[in-house]
Amino acid sequence: MAGAAVAFSLAQRGWQVEVLEAAPALGAGASGLPVGLAAPHVSPDDNVLSRITRAGVQATLERAQSLAQAGALSAQDWGLTGVLEHRIQSKRDLPSGKALPQAHEIWSTRASQAQVDAAGLAIGSPTLWHSQAAWLRPRRLVAAQLALPGIRLQLGCKVQRISYNTAGWAVWHEDGRLLAQTPELVLASAYDTAELLRGFLSSETGPQLQLPLHPLRGQISFGRVDALPSATQAHLPPFPVNGHGSFISGVSAPVNDAAHWFIGSTFERDSTQAPVRDEDHAANQTRLNTLLPHLAEGMARGFEPEHIQGWAGLRCTLPDRLPAVGPIDPGRWPGLHLCTGMGARGISLSVLCGEIMAAHLEGTPHPLAPELARHMAAQRFVKTPALSPKFPA
Repeated sequence: MAGAAVAFSLAQRGWQVEVLEAAPALGAGASGLPVGLAAPHVSPDDNVLSRITRAGVQATLERAQSLAQAGALSAQDWGLTGVLEHRIQSKRDLPSGKALPQAHEIWSTRASQAQVDAAGLAIGSPTLWHSQAAWLRPRRLVAAQLALPGIRLQLGCKVQRISYNTAGWAVWHEDGRLLAQTPELVLASAYDTAELLRGFLSSETGPQLQLPLHPLRGQISFGRVDALPSATQAHLPPFPVNGHGSFISGVSAPVNDAAHWFIGSTFERDSTQAPVRDEDHAANQTRLNTLLPHLAEGMARGFEPEHIQGWAGLRCTLPDRLPAVGPIDPGRWPGLHLCTGMGARGISLSVLCGEIMAAHLEGTPHPLAPELARHMAAQRFVKTPALSPKFPA
């Protein structure tokens, strides 16, 4: 998602972009998630993460709407349904007073009783309603963005190392072939970004880049809606519900057009492998039972071995829960940029990150206020007091 968003934002501005994808098909990593949510993050003080995520969701929704109008996304690929948040243990309340964002009512409010009832939750359940929120199939968004003229996609290009000389950045295949030579290189390869940088920086001197990327394995569980008891089918929420993982129903799975339900994801730190595991299906069942207790008994059949399906992938996180975007050190490594570390918010943040990258490369006004953009700057990980991230006004 990160690479496709950067490519789209640049191609839309007239750049010629070459995308090198290691896998033989799109969405082989975490971007292959069957379905996920673009939804705002709320906090009592409307903190940096909340404000950035809100801007990211807005950018994602505008991109999806634009692609849908152009016929590149269909109603089977995304839906602006709104999302109900079940505040498990009353976490993540709305801001108030001076922290309340402008036009907050179009973003997040207390859920109405009708919305609580539609979700099947008990009267008085702590809930929020996010009207500007959507479900989306990431692989379809990736493909739609990469179809823009000006983008050349190469599949099966496993990059082993990068190097720099007077001609710019060289990108080398694992078999030793030169894949590309370019003055501007964007590394948008999630957790693999760290390995590419380590190989390049091992021979470098001076202030070092300390990019603490961590893998975060996640598994979702899903199954066909028509395999559930009819009474359970009748009580599935008509919109996604999040707050303890996310539950989405009525969306077709990648391999067929039948309506499916989806629950997840698990969070496993420091794992570099992503197999589908039975114990994580059990963890997701427990998660669902907490999120939507009234579905617990009826959904048990869906978790039986003959019905349950799964998907697992590795997300890439940074300690402050915000991505690293933009140039690393323009003085020493001109033309080297990052777009990585979106964690579990790739759907909500990737389009915004692509627009930020385009602003850097074009020297145009930034899509975020400078005080927010600083929190996402890749330069924040270069350990030298002389370096201060700069952003277009």
